[in-house]
Formats: sequence, structure tokens, C-alpha cells
Amino acid sequence: MMGQTPILILKEGTKREKGKGAQFNNITAARTIADSVRSTLGPRGMDKMLVDSMGDVVITNDGVTILKEIDVEHPAAKMLVEVAKTQDDECGDGTTTAVILAGELLKKAEALIERNVHPTVISGGFRMAAHKSREVLEELAIKVTPDQKEILRDIARTAMISKSVSSSRDLLSGVAVDAVSAVAEKKSDGTWTVDDDDIQVVKKQGGSMDDTQMIAGIIVDKEAVHAAMPKRIEKAKIALVDSALEVKKTEIDAKIEITDPSQLHAFLDEEENMLKKMVGIVKKSGANVLFCQKGIDDLAQHYLSKEGVYAVRRVKKSDMEKLAKATGSNLVTKLDDLKAGDLGTARLVEEKKIAEDRMTFVTGCKNPKAVSVLIRGGTEHVIDEIDRSLNDAISVVAVAVEDGKLVTGGGSTATELAQRIREYAASVGGREQMAIDAFANALEVVPTALAENAGLDPIDVLIELRKAHKSGKVYAGINVLTGKVTDMKREKVFEPLRVGKQGISSATDAAVMILRIDDVIASKSGAGGKSPQMPDMGDGGFD
Repeated sequence: MMGQTPILILKEGTKREKGKGAQFNNITAARTIADSVRSTLGPRGMDKMLVDSMGDVVITNDGVTILKEIDVEHPAAKMLVEVAKTQDDECGDGTTTAVILAGELLKKAEALIERNVHPTVISGGFRMAAHKSREVLEELAIKVTPDQKEILRDIARTAMISKSVSSSRDLLSGVAVDAVSAVAEKKSDGTWTVDDDDIQVVKKQGGSMDDTQMIAGIIVDKEAVHAAMPKRIEKAKIALVDSALEVKKTEIDAKIEITDPSQLHAFLDEEENMLKKMVGIVKKSGANVLFCQKGIDDLAQHYLSKEGVYAVRRVKKSDMEKLAKATGSNLVTKLDDLKAGDLGTARLVEEKKIAEDRMTFVTGCKNPKAVSVLIRGGTEHVIDEIDRSLNDAISVVAVAVEDGKLVTGGGSTATELAQRIREYAASVGGREQMAIDAFANALEVVPTALAENAGLDPIDVLIELRKAHKSGKVYAGINVLTGKVTDMKREKVFEPLRVGKQGISSATDAAVMILRIDDVIASKSGAGGKSPQMPDMGDGGFD
């Protein structure tokens, strides 16, 4: 107020929070998100049932799926959802760990802010601790090569042990490792690369979880275009065509005037000859199986069936690309260019009925660079959860093959990290030391949450773990099934190095970003006058 005249800087209805109030509200919102997924961590973690506005139900304990499904409104809470998404994109697993670590870092930071440690000092200490953590993780890493199939299976089993499909994890881990091994490619510098997109996942309701299988080839969710076509072709020679086997229509409006019935007959004969010629090109190339990305004329279907060619039309572009990789075919854009050299091979192409649908199975490919996984299960919810679990398993195996490094799980690596970071904190001067110490304590949220979810006393477990690590047992972790502290390397509980490194990086980045906010200015929405981004926090909870 100047001279009793109000000066309006922000629009009427704009909401603003400043100082510690804004910081504590943001921290509370982010911690609420972390607490929502904390109970899902580990083999004894519980599942969540998520019901959306349409009534669709999702039952899962996959951190990123839970956070994607719940409709988060608070902007600081959204940052933790982003942590889970980043972790999922980079590693495919460790999403819950990354989120609860970010929440715990904010909890420790809140205590330091109350003791008047400045947020930028805390941020600096967290950054230093995260950098040191990544260095220590590299020291703790165990080397693994793509031909160590049993260790890769152990990595897949560890990723799936906390899921509801854990009873079939031996079968599913084998499927994951076989699929990744088939599509892994060695680069010129000796490193490996795995493209997850080369693994096609097909879900079909029916059968049981144990009927899930990997197929050294591709499943196309289409049937033969003509009933008279053979349903099974051995020693298949496969043509992939990206043009229609139909009479071309002119691109401009054209009108043909026919004055004589013989002209009409000649016109129809010419159309028929054109289609016959197209089928002749396919037959001349030696192909006995045709996958077409566009349409196939009814008459062309008839001629193809007479020639004994198995044909499928309107195949998805992604499936065509996978077929090319699996069979060694060349994708031909112009039918006239189709030659014998463009054909791929497969031991068997057959039409099978799975549940209510007829599908084409291209199997027995010699050296497939694309493979398929057929998921079976009793209900839609079971199939979706198998899909999520298998996706996690495939991702962690792929990451392990690419990086060639793994660490032990069960809270062993987190406890060892915490001990090393505490030692590092003692060597750092200034107030940052307090933040580094807080970071070390926050890392112990992993074994603490594992113990809580298994119904164990977290304080007893933590004391046992610290004692074991002090005496040099680097791989000592919590076996939540027995409640004992055991050697995780001997228990074969492994996870890729990248999961830990990315989790620490993402959690630290999110925590630092939230800590550095001291002013929240939220514009009002057009209609109701309330901001869609900043709900009324009241006591610090959600609106």
C-alpha cells in the first residue's frame, strides 16, 4: 500500500506461498507420493488396486505403473512421478527404490532446514554424496558377460521376485534371457547393444502363466486372406511387400465411357491380367509366403491360393520390420522389384487358433534378430501383470548385457554405500558434512523398507546389517523370506549396476530441485478461480 492505494502486481486470485512454508509443503507432497509406493517394495511387498474414472481396474505393485495411474495434482509430487518414469525408461526396474529414496532424502533435508541449514548447502552436500556413491558403486560392481546365462537368469529372477508372478519366475526368467540373447548384437568395439523393440510381446487370454513361451520368430496377429490357402508351409520362403496387390486407381478424377459390351469385357480382362501378373511376380520370385503391408484384391487372393501361396494382408509396419529382422527378408516397396534375393526363410509358417483369434506363427528362423514372446494367463489382469513383470525382467537383462556389470541386492549395496558415504562425510569440512551424513542415512531406507514390508523389526535388521558391513562383509543383505542377514552373492540376488546409479542420480536431482524452491506462484484457473497446479494444501496434505 502506498498512499492508501493498493498496487496489484499479480492477477487477482493468484496463490503464492513463500519461504519455509512453501518448502515444507513441497516436501510433504513429495513424501506423500514416496509413502504411497513404499509398501510395495521387495518380495513381501503388497499390491495396489487402482480404479480409474472409467471403472477400469489395474492391480500391480510396479512403482511406475502405480504413479502413472494415479492422478497427481501437486507440482512437487509430479516431480517424483517423473523420477519413476525416468528410471523405467533407463533401466526398466528400480522405480519404487528411486522414488522412496527421493522421499527419504527430502525427509532428512526437512530436519536440516529446521536446524537452519540453508537449502543450497544441503543441495551441495547431496550432489557430492551422489557423485561419491556412483564411484563406490563402480568399485562394488561384479563383471558379467552375455554367455553367463545363469547369472543373467538370477538378475531376471531378482526383478520378478517381488511381483505376483514370482511363482513362475524360473520359467519367465528363462524366457527373458533367451529373448535378450537372441536380439543382442556385438558392436565393433567389443561392447553389446540390445534393442528392446526387437522383442515382440503378444498377450492372449487363456491357458495358464506356465504356457508363456518365447518363439524364435514372429507372431503376426492376422490370418490367411483366403480360406483355400494352405494353413501350414514348411521351408517357407517369405516375401515382404509394402505395395498393394490391387488395381491402381488414378490419382485424378477420371471417367471412362464405354459404348460397347465388348469394351467392358476387354476392360475387365485387362484388370484381371494385371492382377494375374502381380501374382506371377510373387510366384516367379520363388516365394510361398507373402506378407503385404497394404491390401490384396479378392481376385489376387484367389490366384495366390491357386498357386499355393500363404498370404497375409494389412500387416502393421512394426511387424513388417520385425519379420525382416527375424527372417532375413528385404522389405520391397515396389512389387515389380521383388527378386529371389529379397526372400527370407523360416522352417515353418502356420496359422494357429489361440483363444478366439487366428494368428500366423513364423517360427524356426535360423538366426533371428527379432523374436516374440507369447504371454498366456487366466484373466486380463494376470496377463497385464505378467507383461509388466516380463518387461522389467527383459529390461534388466538387456541393461546387464550392455553394461557388463552388476551389484548385489537385498539392501546389501545400499548399506555398504551408506557406510562408505559416512566415512567420506568425515573427510569433508563445512556444513556440507551434515548433508552428506543425511544422504548416507537416507540410503538405509532400502533395507528398512524391505524389513518393514516383511514384518521384521527394521531397527534390529539395520543394526545387524551395519555390524556385518563393519566386519567387511560387503555383500551382507536382508533375506526377507527367512528374516536373516545373509550373503546376497551366495543367495544370487543381483541387479544391474545401472539400476543403482540411475536411481541415485534421479532421486538426488528431484530432491535438489524441490529443495531449491522457496516461492510458489500459482495462477488461477479460468473458471473456478482455483489453480489447477497448486491445490489448497491446508495441513500439508493433498486437496
